[in-house]
Amino acid sequence: MTFSIAARCAETGQLGIALSSSSIAVGARCPWLLPGVGAVSSQNITLPRLGQQILEKLEQDLPPGRALERVLADNAFSEYRQVIVIDRAGNTAVFSGVKSLGTHHTVQGKDCVAAGNMLAGKDVIDAMVSAFEHATGQLTDRLMAALQAAVEHGGEAGPVHSAALKVVGEHSWPIVDLRVDWAEEDPIGELATLWQAYAPQMQAYITRALDPRDAPSYGVPGDE
Repeated sequence: MTFSIAARCAETGQLGIALSSSSIAVGARCPWLLPGVGAVSSQNITLPRLGQQILEKLEQDLPPGRALERVLADNAFSEYRQVIVIDRAGNTAVFSGVKSLGTHHTVQGKDCVAAGNMLAGKDVIDAMVSAFEHATGQLTDRLMAALQAAVEHGGEAGPVHSAALKVVGEHSWPIVDLRVDWAEEDPIGELATLWQAYAPQMQAYITRALDPRDAPSYGVPGDE
């Protein structure tokens, strides 16, 4: 029901996740990120706490594979889970339980890892990783390129209805946190439109948070 990619930018240290699903509000359950530590997407039959627990292990300097193994060992239903992990150094790990739904596939690439279930075909995940590795621009642009490549290669076996994009940098809060919780058609296209609108404003919001004295105008009545 979900395909996702987790990645890092070697230049900026940013970590991010982009994903889409046939289910509602995928961004509320699956992506988990901790600045300077790592990113985890827990999907298929989603258990949100897996993301939290794996990040705790990464923060203790466990490598992604060991962190994933230890957390899943304590979970009674690991065979239903699909999880991808990347740490701040770009090391990755992935797990796809034997009861993952439909056609499922995982790929570990350079500074990225992707997985999906209920796929139109395994090449959907191959395309996500290839698109990310060959895209240019900031991390968010590369993540969006991966999502769009997935759609071009068939995406899920059925229509998707939600999509999300989340990126953390040097601050304790996400610098990008955009979601389309439900769309009858093309949630990834709607997410791309949101990102294009937010991208030129992103730095201004960071500046407002850090030093309101230098805050750019919001450009709304009363704050021109």
